[in-house]
Amino acid sequence: MVTARDGSRRWRSLLEVVPDVMLVDIEMPRMDGFDLTRNVRADKRLARVPIIMITSRTADKHQNYAKEIGVSHFLGKPYREDDLIEKISGFLKERRAAA
Repeated sequence: MVTARDGSRRWRSLLEVVPDVMLVDIEMPRMDGFDLTRNVRADKRLARVPIIMITSRTADKHQNYAKEIGVSHFLGKPYREDDLIEKISGFLKERRAAA
């Protein structure tokens, strides 16, 4: 597991490691979750990494934009931990099946 305090640090860490799944928030310092998602989707090496956005900004406009830029799944805060674990597990199974 790789963690980062802000979107910019997370982006730099992706130069070294391609994660199985990414968890991002819209509201992150230095590079928000939307910017991070757009950068990941534009990078051929990272474009297929599932992104789960977890945020308190749950208005339709945020959810629609997240989907438009390539977020794989959107969870509003508060969320059920079981739902998050189920989504992560599903994405990991899909990646293993595709490998």
